[in-house]
Amino acid sequence: MVADRFITIGELGRRTGVAVSALRFYEEKGLLQALRTSGNQRRFLRSDIRRVSFILIAQKLGLALAEIERELADLPQGRTPTLADWERISRSMRTSIDEKIALLELTRRKLDECIGCGCLSLTKCRLYNADDVAGAQGPGPRFVLG
Repeated sequence: MVADRFITIGELGRRTGVAVSALRFYEEKGLLQALRTSGNQRRFLRSDIRRVSFILIAQKLGLALAEIERELADLPQGRTPTLADWERISRSMRTSIDEKIALLELTRRKLDECIGCGCLSLTKCRLYNADDVAGAQGPGPRFVLG
């Protein structure tokens, strides 16, 4: 093993801000793969810093662990992912990210208007959702999640 190519689990935790217990969990779920030394200590590729960083960002975006696992399954294990590997994941996730951005923008616009939940507590609700017409379309904030 080339020493500077591999890092310990503690170093991976320090570099990413992720608790060692969480890194073990990611490993258990197959999101990370550790190599073992002759003394059975975990060693990770330095490139796993980026893999963990991707996990953190994906979680912030609201992706479920299963979605993250599906995306990372396309990355090679045991070698540093190439730019082409990351671009493939980027293309795969682009639609989902764009949909989340659109929902966030719609929510930002609608929060100061009526969101179609049926509470009718704002004056604007009586204009946009008179007599809770949106309620006939189903439960919840129909003008945002409709």
